[in-house]
Amino acid sequence: MYQLREEVFIKDTIENVWKFFATPHNLQRITPPDMGFIIKTPVPEEMYEGLIIAYTVRPLLGIPTEWVTEITHIRRNQFFVDEQRIGPYSMWHHEHHFKTTDEGVLVTDIVSYQLPLAPIGNVLHPILIRPRLEKIFNYRTKVIREIFKVK
Repeated sequence: MYQLREEVFIKDTIENVWKFFATPHNLQRITPPDMGFIIKTPVPEEMYEGLIIAYTVRPLLGIPTEWVTEITHIRRNQFFVDEQRIGPYSMWHHEHHFKTTDEGVLVTDIVSYQLPLAPIGNVLHPILIRPRLEKIFNYRTKVIREIFKVK
């Protein structure tokens, strides 16, 4: 199993930060355009536990892939978890944590994942998969900083 951790500090209220991240449509805004990210199912204005969302993504080599996630846990203004139900990983567990400070909100993403097709997937991890994930999360952090005007 592998893990990726990213943090971004946002100088805003927890209410504003939570509202942004709890809105499923905003996921497309923070996903790189070359991922070909398209939400295929109707989504509400705010997520809830049990919400299933289907997407088309192009994670590698422009090949369209179906990805279905479920919002499995929510504690408003503190964290939520999405887990892959159908998709390119053997396992995908993405925790989104929100910690209020005197200056704003620390947003931490922790993604735990397993690759399919072991041992081939494990060989490709450091040369193809991990760099791609890092690029996606770096883009995400950049866009979040722009949206919330973080320097």
